[in-house]
Amino acid sequence: MSGSPDDERLEELREEKIEQLREQQQGGGNDTDAAAQEAAAEQAEAQKEALLKQYLTDGARKRLNAVQMSKPQFAQQVEQQLVALAQSGRIQDRIDEDQMADLLRELKPDDTGFNIRRR
Repeated sequence: MSGSPDDERLEELREEKIEQLREQQQGGGNDTDAAAQEAAAEQAEAQKEALLKQYLTDGARKRLNAVQMSKPQFAQQVEQQLVALAQSGRIQDRIDEDQMADLLRELKPDDTGFNIRRR
């Protein structure tokens, strides 16, 4: 069986991809992209922290930090929700600890337990 043009093209693409991966591993050319992405991520994190400080009271921040320790993914979702609300202008005053507790209850994922039914 001789190689079809599609097989030859596929092999070329594989070789190009392998070469790109080698360059990335050696750090060739993508250092500036990685640095720019890291700087953008740091800036976004700083903006998020500033918004949370602006819109949350100390008690609310402590409650959110406690959630962060036990359920980091859930806390991150809550932070994203708070940032979205703040950016859209839907937060009028600062959120206190009681309001944060209510918000956490609302956003809490449903119970993932088992329900066993016998027939």
